[in-house]
Amino acid sequence: MPHHLRIGTRASPLAVWQAEHVRAALLRHHPGMTVEIITMTTSGDILLDAPLHALGGKGLFVKEIEDALQQQRVDIAVHSMKDVPAQQPEGLEMVAIMAREDVRDAFVSNAFLHPDALPEGARVGSSSLRRRAQLLERYPHLRVDDLRGNVATRLRKLDEGHYEAIILAAAGLKRLGLPDRITHLLDIDCSLPAVGQGAIGIEARSDDRRTRELLAPLADADTHDCVLAERSMNRVLGGDCRLPVAALAQWQGPQMLLRGLVATPDGRRVLHAEAKGSDPVALGMAVAAALVAQGAAEIIADVRNT
Repeated sequence: MPHHLRIGTRASPLAVWQAEHVRAALLRHHPGMTVEIITMTTSGDILLDAPLHALGGKGLFVKEIEDALQQQRVDIAVHSMKDVPAQQPEGLEMVAIMAREDVRDAFVSNAFLHPDALPEGARVGSSSLRRRAQLLERYPHLRVDDLRGNVATRLRKLDEGHYEAIILAAAGLKRLGLPDRITHLLDIDCSLPAVGQGAIGIEARSDDRRTRELLAPLADADTHDCVLAERSMNRVLGGDCRLPVAALAQWQGPQMLLRGLVATPDGRRVLHAEAKGSDPVALGMAVAAALVAQGAAEIIADVRNT
């Protein structure tokens, strides 16, 4: 009998695109099955009046979807990996991580071609403390204001003149068919990405063997290992996607290079560490330990207490 699978996802256009991407991949590998997409509104979608870092708790964009998964109202959950806390609820696991898109941040502006061109006091919109810190480290003369909402909302606020520029994930713009809105792609040395940025993760119940088997062909081993290293680092540092923490793992031949960063939100103190290895979990722990030795735990505690 053909298998029926229910996908749980956020209702934003980008999240729905990701769910459709997963559905298309499932149908390619399993002709004859049916796949239903069930959209949900998460806390992160509702609470738009405060900066993300000021909203307590973890998993603002995944909690309601994971609740539905645990209650068997959906069979799988599709997430942007950068929104997923390092520690997952008991009984759930990330079964497949698909091949990664562009990991970089995108500078988007209607008047300036590069961040170097922004004048004193120019307003840049971003909801991310990670982006804010790295931008202010390089350009302390800028004003970085909080910017919430989906991609279309953020672009509209830019177009209405609320900001001189905004920073978005390149992957999201490309997936939504908006690569022409990218003014400049920020080099990773300028803006190290969020943990898991550009990767789509598929979560399922640990005891659902049939669903796990169906998802197996969608997994990309290289992306999985890179994201695993980044999340291993993040887990040691506190596992919260709202913190000013960045990481990027990339395979270089038989070894993986993992770069990590922790910063104060004002960009005045930015800690860097990197290491190479072949064990993603051990590599993540090693880079986290190097950051902690430089004072990362104190920075994170200060942000949490703000």
